[in-house]
Amino acid sequence: MRLLDILLGRTKPVAPDLELFALPSAAVTLQAAAGLEPTGQGAVCFATVEGAAFEQTHREVRALLDADTGRAGSPVVLERDAYGYSWLVSHRSPDELPELVNDLHAVNSSLEAGGFGPQLLCSLAGFRGDDGRVLALVYLYKRGTFYPFAPLPGERRDSALELRVKAALVDELRIEGDLGRWFPLWGAPGL
Repeated sequence: MRLLDILLGRTKPVAPDLELFALPSAAVTLQAAAGLEPTGQGAVCFATVEGAAFEQTHREVRALLDADTGRAGSPVVLERDAYGYSWLVSHRSPDELPELVNDLHAVNSSLEAGGFGPQLLCSLAGFRGDDGRVLALVYLYKRGTFYPFAPLPGERRDSALELRVKAALVDELRIEGDLGRWFPLWGAPGL
């Protein structure tokens, strides 16, 4: 950044940080602190992109993941939500959290390499308790931080659970400090 930018208060946009590999160790803490276990589902959300370049990147992601899993039929599918955002959703077994993280990272890296980094919004990994509670650990690309999102029926949030998870994971993950950025992801695929 140049001196004039600093004096005028202009900031350089933060490059997306694609680091998700802390999730498996955080999941152990999450299970001990809140009784929540991975569901095996996760997703990458991005502003909807149309065109041949994105379709080519999507085909490359699917081929990469097919080769990684050694099976036909990629665990990643493309979905669109009611708000117009696109989600690449990965479905794994609950005991395959490291593989899920690899899927999410591969999707993120491929989109970034394909020039779609500015469209990346967030990733999430789903968790569930024996009592039916649902939680997502959401990763914000532009901030390089995580936050918990615990939806309840009727588009309400379990704020107490979110704050408890925040306290439990503060030493494991870079938790978003600005609660105003803990955006609700109502009806998010992969949750």
